[in-house]
Amino acid sequence: MQKNRMNKIQLKILGIQQGNVTSSYTLILEEVKGDRKLPIIIGVLEAQSIAIEMEKIEPVRPLTHDLFKSFATAFNFRVKEVLIYKLFEGIFYSYLVITDGKVTKEIDSRTSDAIALALRFNCPIYTYNEIIEEAGISLQTREMSDIEDDEDKAEETEDEKLEEEPHITPYSDEDLSQLSISKLKKMLGIAVIEEDYILAAKIRDAIKRIEEQK
Repeated sequence: MQKNRMNKIQLKILGIQQGNVTSSYTLILEEVKGDRKLPIIIGVLEAQSIAIEMEKIEPVRPLTHDLFKSFATAFNFRVKEVLIYKLFEGIFYSYLVITDGKVTKEIDSRTSDAIALALRFNCPIYTYNEIIEEAGISLQTREMSDIEDDEDKAEETEDEKLEEEPHITPYSDEDLSQLSISKLKKMLGIAVIEEDYILAAKIRDAIKRIEEQK
């Protein structure tokens, strides 16, 4: 089903964070008009390409995304916008909206490549509100910690130690899957406040997996 294009939300690039291992990077996008953030896991090469363009560093030889821009410019077409149009099983799907001034086409792209090209073409980045609601992280998330039922309260005593400093330990997906929903929501709130969006993204995904299993 085609989504309502009036429902699009414009995003801006907030930055890139490196994970616990060198092969892990998280691209942080943020609403232009709002505080919700969208963490997206990307590869090393894509992170490098995005960072180089953000810092306006001139590479010795053109990178793949620079080559694409040179090719596009030579044939008089440009990337008009980037649209993150779908989230499926934790993977974000994007379109490059390309035009030559007469014809406009949507071309499927990895989101990391699309963002790297958006920077080079200085074009806007959009997603749908539904995707932000599903995968976005907001400072308001910390309010979730106040929403607990009797079952959650009973579970708290079992992982009381983790509650003290949940943001310090580099939790694995298996570790997170063993915690209660209320605990994960509290951890998510702390991670967001401390701007640890890599951990926040992992916790967000863990909450979603547990809710889907119910």
